[in-house]
Amino acid sequence: MLWLYNIGIGFYGILVRIFALFNEKAAFFINGRKDIFKKISTVIDPEQRHLWFHFASLGEFEQGRPVMEQLKARHPEKPIVVTFFSPSGYEIRKNYPLAAGIFYLPLDSHSNAKKLIAAINPEIAVFTKYEYWYHYFKALNEQHIPLYIISGIFRPEQVFFKWYGGFNRRILKLVDHFFVQNTESVALLESMGIDKVSLSGDTRFDRVAENASAPKEISVAAQFTQGKPVFIAGSTWPADEKLIAVLIKAHPDWKFIIAPHEINEAHIQEIEVLLPGAIRYSDAMHQLDAQVLIINNIGLLSSLYQYGKMSYIGGGFGVSIHNTLEAAAFGIPVIFGPVYHKFQEAKDMIELGAAISIDNAEELQMAFEHFRRHEDAGNLAKTYVSGKVGSTAQIVSYMEKKF
Repeated sequence: MLWLYNIGIGFYGILVRIFALFNEKAAFFINGRKDIFKKISTVIDPEQRHLWFHFASLGEFEQGRPVMEQLKARHPEKPIVVTFFSPSGYEIRKNYPLAAGIFYLPLDSHSNAKKLIAAINPEIAVFTKYEYWYHYFKALNEQHIPLYIISGIFRPEQVFFKWYGGFNRRILKLVDHFFVQNTESVALLESMGIDKVSLSGDTRFDRVAENASAPKEISVAAQFTQGKPVFIAGSTWPADEKLIAVLIKAHPDWKFIIAPHEINEAHIQEIEVLLPGAIRYSDAMHQLDAQVLIINNIGLLSSLYQYGKMSYIGGGFGVSIHNTLEAAAFGIPVIFGPVYHKFQEAKDMIELGAAISIDNAEELQMAFEHFRRHEDAGNLAKTYVSGKVGSTAQIVSYMEKKF
């Protein structure tokens, strides 16, 4: 199976190169990896031991960030190296100040794994939630470098637990310790003979609770609200925006802030066609009497929720919903589309009455009316988040014993 894996990695690299000719993200993916080891050598001293954190993308970065920052606070003498697989993580966090170096992860091969580990000389390696790379894990294992998975989550339908998943199970067995989100994940790992597992929960709760306790002020948003109730739609896609447009027309007494997942010019213009009269964040200072504010900047959403009374989280009509916890931490109820079942917190909040899943514009209107009548739903959301904090302290305490 290893030969098939290697062929698959190579074929993936070829496909991305082809897509890079006409796709911006693919171009970032390829260009960011050019001369990658030369880039690393100009920044990182290979004689110095580092704490290596790898993230698939931006969401995983925010999930692993509390662990990274607490380790750095407790051990400021230990430099951190961060790698990303996806451009959507690297391009946004490439200037993160706590890291000694931030790089794209070279594609997984025997040669690249040996070179990267020699270049960054990790004392430990921490991977968040997803991404299981055979050659990187194997090289770490052979050099007796502790490898941890944090905020891991497993489901029976994953390839690890299928009859044909033997090679994938070999990858999991190279991990030194798993910190997982739920008891199902513990049981699934134990079913294959992996007992180096701790039920620690999800570090995202620590991150969103910390953010909600001291959010940055966004003056444009504060002035835009003008004392009116605000509905905040975060990480939206076109399918979400079409439903929200119906809601906006039905409620002229509410203000709406839309923070789309993609903020390229073409998408922003599509929203402006859908919502005539909407203003962009970058132009908002002189038009604050509008009903709709479009966020065309990166990095604001997690603090924007402080101005809302209700939220909608996008992605549920595509692959899956985005981060519901950022909104819930501020004590506002959440609404999202039908594809949410990979996220335990979404299921939990629906059961608690702090969230509603919808399939169409009519159900969105019903959810809106429900939460307008039941203002205590926001408190339920906030209480749920505050009751789940503590994962970071557990993980950091364990890792420190290995230093």
